Amino acid sequence: MTAKVFIDGEAGTTGLQIRQRLENHAGIEIVSIDPARRKDRVARAELLNSVDVAILCLPDDGAREAISLIETDTVRVIDASTAFRTAPGWVYGFPEMTQTQRHDIAGASRVTNAGCYATGSVAILRPLVDAEIVPGDGAVSIIGVSGYSGGGRGMIAEFEDSSSPIYTTVPFRLYGLGLTHKHVPEIQAHAGLERPPLFAPAVGRFAQGMIVEVPLDLNVLPGTPCMADVHATLADAYANEPFVTVVPLAESGALATLSPEALNGTNNMHLHVFGSAENSQILVVSTLDNLGKGASGQAVQNLNIMLDLPEADGLLLYAA
Repeated sequence: MTAKVFIDGEAGTTGLQIRQRLENHAGIEIVSIDPARRKDRVARAELLNSVDVAILCLPDDGAREAISLIETDTVRVIDASTAFRTAPGWVYGFPEMTQTQRHDIAGASRVTNAGCYATGSVAILRPLVDAEIVPGDGAVSIIGVSGYSGGGRGMIAEFEDSSSPIYTTVPFRLYGLGLTHKHVPEIQAHAGLERPPLFAPAVGRFAQGMIVEVPLDLNVLPGTPCMADVHATLADAYANEPFVTVVPLAESGALATLSPEALNGTNNMHLHVFGSAENSQILVVSTLDNLGKGASGQAVQNLNIMLDLPEADGLLLYAA
């Protein structure tokens, strides 16, 4: 039996990519709204209440409105906005985060898809906090750079539309300089941190792809762990995961550079540990497609788990 899925907001960047992944998915029937009635509350409500799963690809206020329109208690929801990422009653949609996360997602009626920067950050920090290598009450810094598609239509126009008043030709720029980025609360909550991490995001002149960096001074961490300890903790946490790979230390050490676009088009994430054993400073880095594992791919992965379907259905595994 196929499951009926409605993507509310399928014309947006995330919605389009989810639809592409589901079009040839044998277990899914996509239900679409008449484009002329896309903003019609009655038409949206009819569809939202008629499907097995609604995937919301809307701004935060739009997602809240969509939830208010759902009156049928059998409709399950995956929300791709930031509206519910720390809300009670919602399961966090990062399946690899803990040993029980898949089980929780499988039984959930409400799943909040993890954010792109948050996926890369929590993947690094949660195992290290759980293992007490990084203290949950300590100060944590995160640096990230993403392709401009992560900023939605406005940022896409800034980099692609030469007729736009905000068009720019800069190759790279910082943003979020007030240090109040919307992903900070979910990173704090799901990484197990007692205080907000210092998060410094940037955007580059490339459409998609992402690098997230967490620098660590091992000398000030409890028990003064070594580089191999950090790597082993991450490797144990993600052993046998189909989408998350902890790259061997020797392989990472042989790299001279790292591209944010290397995993584009996939649902994969790679974790690297770089640094110097001599000065006890390391850099833990995640790379992922901000529209793949950071958005659309992860939504499809969560959908498969919720419907008890093969987890990789509709997803392209990266083969190096």
